[in-house]
This record gives sequence, C-alpha cells and structure tokens, in this order.
Amino acid sequence: FLMKQNSRRKKGKLLQNLLRDKILKAFPHLKKKDVDVAGDGISGPDIILSDTGKRLCPYLFETKNQNKMKTVYDFYNQASKNAGPLEPVVVMKMNSREPLVVLDVKHFFKLIKT
Repeated sequence: FLMKQNSRRKKGKLLQNLLRDKILKAFPHLKKKDVDVAGDGISGPDIILSDTGKRLCPYLFETKNQNKMKTVYDFYNQASKNAGPLEPVVVMKMNSREPLVVLDVKHFFKLIKT
C-alpha cells in the first residue's frame, strides 16, 4: 500500500525528533536552540546545529525512515547474531562507491558523546 504524503512527513519527522533528542541527551550542555529539525521541504541537513552544536557534534545528519532498507537490517541482524559480547557493525560497499559503516544509534552516541 502507498503511504499518503502527510503520513510520510510525520514518519520522517518522528525520526528527526528522535535524533534531535538523542543529540541533546548526549550533549547536555547544548540547549534546544542549538539542535533543531529541518522544516518540511527544506533542502540541506535534517538536523540543524548551531555553531556550538557543530563544534561538539561535527556530523551532518540525513534521516530516512523507510522500509526500503530491509536488506541493510538483515545484514545488521546477521552481525548481531554472531557478535556475542562485541558491538555489531556492518561495513557495506557498492561498486565504485566508498564503503559505509552501519552501527546501532545508541552505540554511535556512546562513541561521540563528550
């Protein structure tokens, strides 16, 4: 079934808000004005960081909340089953593209928080 445009926006906004909240929790000295979510239809990053936010969290976040990524989750589940006490990480690559790393968002924030 096809989602309506409004439902897609809401689904995307949920992920943006979740990410904003995780950034604010990881960096408690940031204020709400330092971490904002992009408005609908705005090009550029999905999370807008102030200059202070960019210094503390030097990442540009593009969020995607879609079911198209089942294969990536299958890869991650495979890594998780074999990880034991280790943190599962997927390294993936397409022809003529740079490799990408996929890891759990909670672990990502453990790595970057000050």
